[in-house]
Amino acid sequence: MAELVYDENGRLLFTKEMKEEYTILFPTMLPVHFGLMARILETEGFHVEMLTTNHRGIVDEGLKYVHNDTCYPALLVIGQFLDALNSYQLVKELESAIGLPAAASFKHVSPAGAAVGLPLSDTLRKIYWVDDDAVLSPLASAYARARGTDRMSSFGDWIALSDICDVPTALLIKHEVSDGIIAPGYEKEALEILKSKKKGNYNIVEIDPEYKPAPIEHKDVYGVTFEQGRNELKIDESSLLNIVTESKELPESAKRDLIISLITLKYTQSNSVCYAKDGQTIGVGAGQQSRIHCTRLAGSKADNWHLRQHPKVLALDFIKSIGRPNRDNAIDVYISDDYEDVIGDDVWQNTFNTRPEPLTKEEKKAWLAQFHDVSLGSDAFFPFDDNIERARRSGVSYIVEPGGSIRDDIVIDCCNKHGITMAFTGIRLFHH
Repeated sequence: MAELVYDENGRLLFTKEMKEEYTILFPTMLPVHFGLMARILETEGFHVEMLTTNHRGIVDEGLKYVHNDTCYPALLVIGQFLDALNSYQLVKELESAIGLPAAASFKHVSPAGAAVGLPLSDTLRKIYWVDDDAVLSPLASAYARARGTDRMSSFGDWIALSDICDVPTALLIKHEVSDGIIAPGYEKEALEILKSKKKGNYNIVEIDPEYKPAPIEHKDVYGVTFEQGRNELKIDESSLLNIVTESKELPESAKRDLIISLITLKYTQSNSVCYAKDGQTIGVGAGQQSRIHCTRLAGSKADNWHLRQHPKVLALDFIKSIGRPNRDNAIDVYISDDYEDVIGDDVWQNTFNTRPEPLTKEEKKAWLAQFHDVSLGSDAFFPFDDNIERARRSGVSYIVEPGGSIRDDIVIDCCNKHGITMAFTGIRLFHH
């Protein structure tokens, strides 16, 4: 074997000798893109192996090359179960609070989307790629909504369902790129549909809905064991009683959406903001060091959700062979400032039958200005009013946050200026 060479900082260098003897492992996170990268490296003389990431085979493949006790395939499996167990807690709590079947789409231990089972409008059916003649159960509608929050982030998601998976829900999942599912049970036909995904290697987990976790949780970090009480805070309409703004208007639909946002935040990476509307999340910003960055990130996703409903987007004439992930990616680029990347003179033919007209900044601004009655939740207080100014541009009319900042009065004044209703919970929802 080639001698291992390190630089002055202790970083392992990939030498010419290693090029002859070592194999580069590629996960299939984005099969088309990673496959292209693999081919490029192969043309330069590197040995490359594409690894699957969805079944027991990842361990077997990894062990062909990696000979330690914690090779990366095992870590991937752990990560998938972290998504599974966190996401199921979310949907179980959501169903209990709202009284409707719930679903979540999880990636990297945070929800890309969560929703309850309200019927879909014709427009939502179209932007979620649901066939016009598809029969949707409340549970299927919940998953379509959860996946539809942020379809780009949900690519290769982990699915959580609050109820027994039925056939309409399984048929939706059948056509989506997903790593696995967790639910309290599966109808016989639904199970057979799911077992056919990924050539029989789709991860299907059944969980006991009656399981009660221990009241004390433990976590080991670098030789130190942390111990804390489990967060059993019940989130319901009683969490919204302390309205601190001049506007006291809080319709039932807003109460529902604020509860959805709070429960979603409870199972999102620490420091997070969630926009919700019509029984679903429409933008989740998680894990940013700055609260305003969380608000901007979630707000930009909410704006994208609204822009997907623009007539120009609905009218995009895709080539029949373009699959859902590529359509989602094309739409995301089309509504961005980089639209020329998909509708430019030399590229539009790769995606569309007819060349689309650009969606201008003026058109986007006018379209977004129509949307109101969006609800927003934050897992910690807003330290500055810039969060409110950003939120209102995405149609936010209702806010719930813990309160407790030394600048609460400034934040409240900003809400009053814009006629926004805000409630304080007095409880932080940081998730560690």
